Amino acid sequence: MTDAPSKPFRILPRVTDENRFFWASGADGRLRFLSCDACGEFVHPPSPICPECLSKSLTPTAVSGHATVVTFTVNHQPWIPGFDPPYVVALVEIDEQRSVRLMTNIVGCAPEAVHIGMRVQVCFEQYDEVWIPQFEPAAAP
Repeated sequence: MTDAPSKPFRILPRVTDENRFFWASGADGRLRFLSCDACGEFVHPPSPICPECLSKSLTPTAVSGHATVVTFTVNHQPWIPGFDPPYVVALVEIDEQRSVRLMTNIVGCAPEAVHIGMRVQVCFEQYDEVWIPQFEPAAAP
């Protein structure tokens, strides 16, 4: 008999020189996106140019890690080994720019507690050299 894995199985992203900053952000607990040095827009997913002003001057920049749930679903099917249902898959928008959204899991609360408009904050789950950003209920201000 073997012990169950401590973390669920994950298909990890392809880490490249262009997106390494994003997948390594959890090393210091700060969520990062590319920020345009010319106009200040955040760019996600990572791109070599700013879609707003076409500048090629982009810098990985830490954000607050706070976001709002804009939609979600509760998965009740056992699709992935180790991800025992029910679990929440959500789309969250970061506080700094509403057009930057992440598909993520909401953790740290019961699935029935998740709701549209819920305030959340980033937390990370590490797999090798990749830190998967997830979100948990935000602490009260």
